[in-house]
Amino acid sequence: MNVMNYQGYAARIDYSDEDGLFVGHIAGIKDVVGFHGESVTELRAAFEEAVTDYLETCAKLGRAPQKPYSGNLSLRLAPRSMPQSP
Repeated sequence: MNVMNYQGYAARIDYSDEDGLFVGHIAGIKDVVGFHGESVTELRAAFEEAVTDYLETCAKLGRAPQKPYSGNLSLRLAPRSMPQSP
């Protein structure tokens, strides 16, 4: 899988031979945000524009943008009590 990163968001990139385009979607969020370009340079610019537009749209709607999943699982455990010596 090929990935681009921008402002904490990652994009999954595919190539459409039928359309002759690179096609990407922001990964790790439930909202669907897509973009495309004919070259890597165009694709990078389209991705950055898509992220910026997504963040601006969320602000206009008064809702927090979704944050991508990190893939990490964090656990907090209570300290284990040590038995007291006699």
